[in-house]
Amino acid sequence: METGGGYEPPGTKDFLWDSIWPGVLPDWVNKPLLQAIIGALLVIALWWVASRNLKIKPGKGQFLAEYVYEFIRNGIARDILHSDFRKFLPYLLGLFSFLLVNNWFGQFFFFMYPTFSNVGYAYGLAILSWLVYVGAGFKKWGFGGFLKKSLVPDGVPFYLLPLVVPLEFLATFITRPITLALRLFANLFAGHLVVVVFVVGGGWLLTQQDNLFYNVSGGVSMAFSLIILCLELFIGALQAYIFTVLTAQYVSTSIAEAH
Repeated sequence: METGGGYEPPGTKDFLWDSIWPGVLPDWVNKPLLQAIIGALLVIALWWVASRNLKIKPGKGQFLAEYVYEFIRNGIARDILHSDFRKFLPYLLGLFSFLLVNNWFGQFFFFMYPTFSNVGYAYGLAILSWLVYVGAGFKKWGFGGFLKKSLVPDGVPFYLLPLVVPLEFLATFITRPITLALRLFANLFAGHLVVVVFVVGGGWLLTQQDNLFYNVSGGVSMAFSLIILCLELFIGALQAYIFTVLTAQYVSTSIAEAH
């Protein structure tokens, strides 16, 4: 809604994108899709380059790549999945890298939009992690065995099963991918919206002539937006870490001996 003075506040409309080539390509071929493709290519290229010509005494690039690799390997995969971690390490490493790159797109001026502030992409990645999670369980225990393990906790009296089984089904097959996606989406959406509010509002205040208060307020707003941008770098990394940790934990529950 447009207010007085020609100022139009940011809102959800700023997260809607048209086709990158209107009239030729469909609407879903838009900026978020292009960013997701660029992000995937960047992750592939970065790890391909990082794995070439490894040296005993690493340079800065190799040191950084090894630090990220060991952080995911030792801090997430091995600590959560234990002896089974090697099977899932490539996915967890790629997942964290892809999330981190796409989350940080929101702080780079060429993009200025975090891909996963579009809920469809958050759901897509959550469904992929969910497929890895349930697929690992089905592979290890078989179809019936995994369903029994997931839906019938040990030690539950038989007369409580009509209540427990539906709840376990919802937790295992419905709520986990939904909450995984919404947690990622909500944090990035809210953070980007706050940045847009301060940038657009600050820019509007700075353009108001003959009003010192507006000009000063606009300058403060623009300065504060830079602080929030730095904070969003941390939040983007944190959300990539949380998403990866939860994926590893879900896989761990599906292949663990005890429910």
